[in-house]
Amino acid sequence: MSCERCRPGTEPKQSSSIPKIPTCIRGLDEILHGGLPTGRTTIFNGKPGTGKSILALEFLYRGAIAGEPGIFVSFEERAEDIRLNAAGMGMDIEALEAADKLKIIHAELPQDAFRAGDFDCKGLLAQIEGFARLMGAKRVVLDAIDVLMWAFADPVREREEIYFIHNTLRDLGMTTVLTAKLGQDGERNYPFLDFMVDCVLHLDQRMSGQVRTRRLNVLKYRGSDFMANEHPYLFSHDGIVLMPVSSAQLIQPPIGKRVSSGVDQIDAILGGGYKQGTCILVAGPSGSGKTSLACTFAHAACNREEKVLYVDYEVSRETLLDGMQSIGLKLESAERENWLRIVTAMPESDGVEGHLLRILNHIAEFNPQHLVLDAISASRRMGSERAAFDFLMRLMTECKKRGITCFYLNQTTGTELISELSGIGLSSLVDTILALDYFLADESLCRRLLVVKSRGSAHSHQYHYMSITNDGIILMPQAAKPVEAS
Repeated sequence: MSCERCRPGTEPKQSSSIPKIPTCIRGLDEILHGGLPTGRTTIFNGKPGTGKSILALEFLYRGAIAGEPGIFVSFEERAEDIRLNAAGMGMDIEALEAADKLKIIHAELPQDAFRAGDFDCKGLLAQIEGFARLMGAKRVVLDAIDVLMWAFADPVREREEIYFIHNTLRDLGMTTVLTAKLGQDGERNYPFLDFMVDCVLHLDQRMSGQVRTRRLNVLKYRGSDFMANEHPYLFSHDGIVLMPVSSAQLIQPPIGKRVSSGVDQIDAILGGGYKQGTCILVAGPSGSGKTSLACTFAHAACNREEKVLYVDYEVSRETLLDGMQSIGLKLESAERENWLRIVTAMPESDGVEGHLLRILNHIAEFNPQHLVLDAISASRRMGSERAAFDFLMRLMTECKKRGITCFYLNQTTGTELISELSGIGLSSLVDTILALDYFLADESLCRRLLVVKSRGSAHSHQYHYMSITNDGIILMPQAAKPVEAS
């Protein structure tokens, strides 16, 4: 099956001999190295609210729009509720039902029959088989299978019936997904299910610093390897999005041409400017000129008709544009002409996954040559220190893969020049580091700039005075007398 989400160069790795069926859920096939096992049974388990049903339904939805019909059997929710919930995630279920590509069945359990002990699953399986033959379906989801088993109230009967379902669907050649709830303590209500199925996906959600995060973990996959560890995921207007942590690889195209910083003197001390597709870190205390340097770079790039995505977690768009006018940078025209896009947000407004997805969506839509992130120090407020590092590392990796120049700003807490460069452990991973500080001399504020490193460049090792004037940034050697700072 081909899928529009598997773009050339991003196809999931097929790492086993067993046949697999792509889910076409963003990031999931990468984790599973190709998809779910064809003709076998997989279980999604997790506590309430983790998205088990939505993930299973999206598996059918993506298959249906790619030409592979599916059947969704719910033991808990009504069909109209399923359609409504799916619509909120961008899935038009009714259109696929009308085209006989998707069937929703609400399997209401007859309690009287259970109490009498004369109910079995043959009728339900006959119904599934009939629809499968009529539609040509090879995908089926049994949502909330724990509800069905609970209704039997007999451990021996539960096992007999679920194994009968499992074997019957396998004999029909169906690729089956079960969903089951975990207890509030995380314990499995029916642990034998994990032994029966071929693939187990565990979904989890947790709170950290008042920020909710969700994680997916593949616990088992018979006959195949997969990406280990926990992988963040979130709900979007276009379904569930997974962000495989293990996929952040040190892969990037050859470093591109030199690009100007927007200041001739800075280009000179860098050996010709920054390099396209590299990561630049500018670190310094508040007021040292980080944003001015970044906006000067962005302004010069826009004048060369190169697109810049500017992500600001510190100030509003209006404050940024107004502040830069004081140093002679009129960025509104670049924004109007679509060379500059400014995206602002409060770090606390979402977790790292939400912020990362939003930036990646802007990158995919806007296709910039350069990205500015102001400031990486704010990413700590999105969650834990580790989450902040993962966010910045994954964004940098994605930018390098696309050949996008990544311009990170970091606010340090002191005025010692090299005391704290990134504060998150990124300084060894970036390509160029500019350290800024300031001090008082003759009752004037003097700013300094030092190139700490610039890979592959013969750069200056001296301190340089930096003045921010009404006409922009001026740089000079430390031996020279600094211009009056604004």
